[in-house]
Amino acid sequence: MDPDAEEQMFAAVIAADEKIEPRDWMPDGYRSSLIRQMAQHAHSEVIGMQPEANWILRAPTLLRKAILIAKVQDEAGHGLYLYSAAETLGVSRDELQRLLHSGRQKYSSIFNYPTLSWADMGTIGWLVDGAAIVNQIVLQRTSYGPYSRAMVKICKEESFHARQGYSIMMTLVDGSEEQKAMAQDAIDRWWWPALMMFGPHDSESSHTEQSMAWKIKRITNDDLRQMFIDQTVPQAHYLGLTIPDPELAFDEETGHWNIGEIDWEEFWATIQGDGPLNRERIAHKTKAWDDGRWVREGASGYAAKNRSLDKSA
Repeated sequence: MDPDAEEQMFAAVIAADEKIEPRDWMPDGYRSSLIRQMAQHAHSEVIGMQPEANWILRAPTLLRKAILIAKVQDEAGHGLYLYSAAETLGVSRDELQRLLHSGRQKYSSIFNYPTLSWADMGTIGWLVDGAAIVNQIVLQRTSYGPYSRAMVKICKEESFHARQGYSIMMTLVDGSEEQKAMAQDAIDRWWWPALMMFGPHDSESSHTEQSMAWKIKRITNDDLRQMFIDQTVPQAHYLGLTIPDPELAFDEETGHWNIGEIDWEEFWATIQGDGPLNRERIAHKTKAWDDGRWVREGASGYAAKNRSLDKSA
């Protein structure tokens, strides 16, 4: 098929809301955009294990410990699904790790903040995973088949994570004054970083317009953020917690909650590597990758030996 015909077929598939599959022709820009987005998503799942694993040994009950272990294990699985989906585009997992460790690929800014109390486990599940679900439910309809299908299982598990987080918050606000204060302190620290998770305003994003045209993204950053705000503010009110925004107000005309201005300087500083724990997160990830080298090499050698035996047979 000549290049013009291939491009026309690609455009027709996108227009028909069908899926692009790994062996289909696709523009180089489409491929690179998908690799960037899926890699960032996969990296975020894996780096996101660190702040929660920090509390596994300090969970208040055996049940909470078991739930948190299961959640962290889920995040590892999500990273695996997403790295596997990215590999269908011709990039190796080793290359993605190299790009992450060298700072050339990013992960969500939210995971550079410290987890200071058990209430942070609740707030991460409620706010961070809640924000992720808002974004990821839409990604089930993304135009690239392997990415879309990976999101189906991920969204089911993320829904469990959000429920787990909200359960922790309900327990805390129903407890002692000290526990209620712990819950309020957590939302005070995590509210604004959670809103930053959706990325910069659409007018400042260099990727949104083209990603929307290719249907990699289906809803803009600002619209996703508004969806999250509208669903989360009533949940905070139900808990009896205060959103740390004096400008928060309900607009009767639009039916939306309006917020104050996000500190975008903090967002960009964190994205560029100057967040509270950027260096520690990457150092920990790099060490884990280096420490596991012998396992990967052993598995690769075993697989190569079996392939050789199969051929000789």
